[in-house]
Amino acid sequence: MQARRKSVQCISPTGLHTMSYKEWGDPLNPKVLVCVHGVTRVAEDFDSLAQALCQEYRVVCPDVVGRGYSGRLRNPMHYQIPQYVSDMVNLLARLDAETVHWFGTSMGGLIGMSLASLPDNPIKKMIINDVGPVLNPDALARIGDYIGQDVRFDSFEEAQAYIKAISISFGPHSDAQWEKLARDVLRQNEQGQWVRHYDLGLAQPIKASTPELAAIAQTMLWAAYDAIQCPTLLVRGAESDLLTAESAQEMTQRGPRARLVEFAGVGHAPTFLQPEQIAVAVDFLLNQN
Repeated sequence: MQARRKSVQCISPTGLHTMSYKEWGDPLNPKVLVCVHGVTRVAEDFDSLAQALCQEYRVVCPDVVGRGYSGRLRNPMHYQIPQYVSDMVNLLARLDAETVHWFGTSMGGLIGMSLASLPDNPIKKMIINDVGPVLNPDALARIGDYIGQDVRFDSFEEAQAYIKAISISFGPHSDAQWEKLARDVLRQNEQGQWVRHYDLGLAQPIKASTPELAAIAQTMLWAAYDAIQCPTLLVRGAESDLLTAESAQEMTQRGPRARLVEFAGVGHAPTFLQPEQIAVAVDFLLNQN
């Protein structure tokens, strides 16, 4: 089964932009699974999961604006959750889906939480992958530090080694899996150098955050989480530095009272390339109420 690459036009306060997405399965299937990646990742992260589920769903995997084949925003300060939610509403309207299930990794989970909290939203089931309303500030600082670095490499091998080094918390992967994880987020520039396939401006909102703004965001995220009514699975890497064990436990006791699954030997965040991880998602989406 091959994916189709499509796009939808979206709007920000400074103008129009396109959001590219991959679509797997029957294009007329009204049952849609939307899979949204983390802050510096892309739609290809879900290739394995999509292949496992595209007989049941039309699986749609967007490149969130600023990443991959999607457009870039004129004002980088708009690279924030409200803009991403707006773009996803446009995408869902394009898909004309009757049933929407959501899989969100890290940033994609925050987008899903925010969307699923809104009245009359279409999300009927959701997987949140290694993120929650409480974001460890040390982990955010770690992520914010490398996002904005303008690193360039003369060879793919050097670039792949770098991607592996900053992604080592993903847990053990085969050499072929590490190559794919790198190749998906790298491209060659006009000088032939290997660079990361996203707008370096993504770092600006993270670096502009203050403890006061972070506290407000946490309050808003808890309010969003508490408003979610659909069945929810929370996945956590047992060694995650972004979603603490305490926060994960609290998420099982409030809001949708998410069912929690942890993967040993993995930090932030499980990639769902491994068969045992894919099996957990398939079981929840297809068999659980």
